[in-house]
Amino acid sequence: MHDVLTRQLADHLRAVEGTRGLLPALDRVAKDLIGVYSGDGRLYTFGNGGSAADAQHLAAELVGRYLRERRPLAAVSLTTDPSVVSCIANDYDFGDLFARQVQALARPGDMVAAFTTSGRSPNVVRGLAAARAAGAVTVLFTGGGRHGGEAGRKEPPAAEYADHVLMVPATATARIQEMHLLLLHLLSEQVDAWAAGTDHDLAPSRP
Repeated sequence: MHDVLTRQLADHLRAVEGTRGLLPALDRVAKDLIGVYSGDGRLYTFGNGGSAADAQHLAAELVGRYLRERRPLAAVSLTTDPSVVSCIANDYDFGDLFARQVQALARPGDMVAAFTTSGRSPNVVRGLAAARAAGAVTVLFTGGGRHGGEAGRKEPPAAEYADHVLMVPATATARIQEMHLLLLHLLSEQVDAWAAGTDHDLAPSRP
């Protein structure tokens, strides 16, 4: 087997083990999202490139289903309407792409989740800032964290506007995106179980 493959797999497994430390934070996100849905709120997601795909993936798992038959849960990815996206990018600025949509849609009682491997994308930072100003719960999926909760971790600019920061302990884009997929699946599992009524221990942390 080629050495590149074994090295990449080893890196992936290290990232998985390091991501274990994010489970308590992810549990808080899940309970906040359950609270949002209990109050008839909405989830809005966004990101660029591969992170846009992750944002769309999370919304799809909630509107459709993850594993169980249950009601559809309101989730919208702000990357999927080409007319809106191209209009804002052309008439305003690409950096306003998500902020303008968040300003139009997000309200107190909603959640806004942003995916960015670097945590520095200007349009993501502005989008989260707009969500914070709108009174929504804000979540950042990002990377660059240290393994094992080491001291000295520096949070990226987008974290300033995030109520919850899920910082994968990796620096390679591929590893971060792989862990974001894992995290969004774990989040979907917990919310899915609540919505289907199969886990009565899941209670919203917000009214």
